[in-house]
Amino acid sequence: MSPETSEPNADPVASPAAAPPAPSEVSEDAQPSPKPAKKKKVTEAAVRMKHVTKRFGAKLAVDDLSLEIRAGRVYGLIGPNGAGKTTTFSMLAGYLQPTNGEIEVLGYDPHHVSELKSRVGVLPQDAILPPLDKVGEFLVHMARLQGTSRDRAESMARAVLEEVEGRDWWNQRCSSLSHGMAKRVQLAQALLGDPEVVLLDEPTGGLDPRSAYEVRQLIKARKGRCTLIVSSHNLQELEEICDGAAILDRGKLIASGTIAQLTGASEEVHIKLGRAPRGMAASAYNATSAEGVVSRGIQRVRDLPIVKRADYDDEKNELVVYFERGPELDAEAVIGHVLWALLQEQVRISGVSKGRGLERRVMDLTEDEG
Repeated sequence: MSPETSEPNADPVASPAAAPPAPSEVSEDAQPSPKPAKKKKVTEAAVRMKHVTKRFGAKLAVDDLSLEIRAGRVYGLIGPNGAGKTTTFSMLAGYLQPTNGEIEVLGYDPHHVSELKSRVGVLPQDAILPPLDKVGEFLVHMARLQGTSRDRAESMARAVLEEVEGRDWWNQRCSSLSHGMAKRVQLAQALLGDPEVVLLDEPTGGLDPRSAYEVRQLIKARKGRCTLIVSSHNLQELEEICDGAAILDRGKLIASGTIAQLTGASEEVHIKLGRAPRGMAASAYNATSAEGVVSRGIQRVRDLPIVKRADYDDEKNELVVYFERGPELDAEAVIGHVLWALLQEQVRISGVSKGRGLERRVMDLTEDEG
């Protein structure tokens, strides 16, 4: 468990995956009584939070948070330990009630269970599978809790287990699963019934690199089919899979937007320059010399009309080029012009990237806040 989850009562209600009722509590032959289909609310935003505050006694965990997440997006919740991510996640899942403010998930308060049943899937950070259950019976039981028939529940369970590439685990006891396999089964239960909103708290936490990669691919495969909200400390992971994100620090929202907006990918590019070639004196190559190759290349870049500013970091040997995005000017176009200018002066180039990267952006913002 991460330090953030040590917030008082941060998750007092057990998740479905954490402590499901015994399968025997649901009759094998019981058929749900037919109910008239309820008309679903149609909303452009899958999630809305308006001036949400959450206190645990004197501790202010979430401070006047307003956020809107459009349907169909993959959205990240980002922040250091104690930022309020787990508390926010728990309120969206209906585990916690806000002290003040309003929360809507698909147009309903998260506590309207009857309206949201099967429409919202949740994978809590510290979910634990029932050790004595077989994987198949666990997933069938979870599907039955959504009000489906036995036959329908089994077909749903088999389909979602195949999606997470665990078809062969059907008769395996949960206690025998490796950590990576268990995480996939937990993800499978969150995807049961093809929910419209899926909440994933640290979905790759504790996984080895290969397993984490495979889980990321499973998440990306769901893009466009539902709204996914992912809380994670792995910022490179979020940058890879998310369309947008919100950065929290000490309960406050300090930035939100698309990943390109947050990282500056739409307004700056970073060029990592190579060192002097073998046989050439560094003084004749580097930027500290007025006659240096790098110095001339940087000046040529600064003279480009599309460049707003170009800063050179001698320690990192990196050139940062700023520009104003327009209808006919994006990062790729700027990179092309900048590389051509540098190559004209025979400047060696070892790397190119758009923006600062999400990790650097979060560090800058939280450092500023601190």
